[in-house]
Amino acid sequence: MTVDQPARPAAGAGGGAWSLTWHGVRTVAALELRQRVRSSRWKTALVVWVVAVGAITLLSSGALTALSSGDGGPSRGPLLFAIVSALVLGLGLLVTPTLTSTAVNGDRGAGTLATLQVTLLSAAEIALGKLLAAWAAALAFLVTSVPFLVIALALGDVPVAALPRVLAVVAVVLAAVCGIGLGWSTVAARPAGSTVLTFLTVAALAVFTPVFFGIAFASTSVTETVTVHGVSPAQWQELDEEELAAGTPDDLECTTYTEEREVVHTERIWWLLALNPFVVLADGAGTSPGEIDGDDLRVDPLGQIGAGVRSLRTGPPEVADECSGWFAGTAGLTSSDVPEPEPGAAVWPWGLGAHVLLGTLGLVVAVRRLQIPQRTLPRGTRVA
Repeated sequence: MTVDQPARPAAGAGGGAWSLTWHGVRTVAALELRQRVRSSRWKTALVVWVVAVGAITLLSSGALTALSSGDGGPSRGPLLFAIVSALVLGLGLLVTPTLTSTAVNGDRGAGTLATLQVTLLSAAEIALGKLLAAWAAALAFLVTSVPFLVIALALGDVPVAALPRVLAVVAVVLAAVCGIGLGWSTVAARPAGSTVLTFLTVAALAVFTPVFFGIAFASTSVTETVTVHGVSPAQWQELDEEELAAGTPDDLECTTYTEEREVVHTERIWWLLALNPFVVLADGAGTSPGEIDGDDLRVDPLGQIGAGVRSLRTGPPEVADECSGWFAGTAGLTSSDVPEPEPGAAVWPWGLGAHVLLGTLGLVVAVRRLQIPQRTLPRGTRVA
């Protein structure tokens, strides 16, 4: 006696293209991973990755050791951790686009995509399976970089929590790039075209966003009335040349006054930098900017970038404090008379969210383009 099983709806009919089962996704991902493991190019790329990251870590550590050998040298831990973190992310942005930018049109050109499409696998299962396989391959590169990050962490002055935060941020960014490449691989008919488009998208995020920020920087500069806490221009005008040449006169006083100044409202354009994956990494690492304690100099590039971008998001302060630094103790009043500005809000959730949105958009495009039957195909596209 046999029992008739309900037929699964064909892909593209009645929402079947978006039906998902773990078995279907795992099947596609396993096929993709087996193909990558058998490929000698992927293994070679992994070996080259380890050698490159290891060599740069070793050379950077030696250079930083030489710089910090004298009194007052910078702390090696934060600098090396920042170098290795940026290196891993940068190389990941170069390698990851090649993992998915030919995932669909490459299989279509080889005549193997139609074999998957005529099975009970839905378009969503095919797309998600290819995405997970590419992400797993990208994570393999990231995992091999962990020992070098641990070496930098072992040098001290870096919070232990920074390591999992950096790994999590890089992993999510790589997943987003995989989704972007997958989307372009279904839009472009040729693998070369989808690869170029994926690299251009990554370059727009990693390279062009600071350029656009610099271009827009001047447009946010306006002349307005500013409240200043410092030495008023009238006090400077009352001093003669001899008093100015002698240094800071003792009779200068810090007062609060207003004057017309050029003010740059960076709170209007901070989001351009938030899209940059390196800024997301720096702000998401959660390290402090660094400090100078006597002869000890602790410089943390990741913390400085994060603090700088957060201050850009906050914009100009309500009161411009000019009584800090060399005025302290000589002009009668110090910066403590002005309320400390509120710390800027985190930027990395917005940037990481934008990356995830782009990756999701690429996945959605891939699912729609994998639905069958397709009404139109680009000229010259191989079906089977």
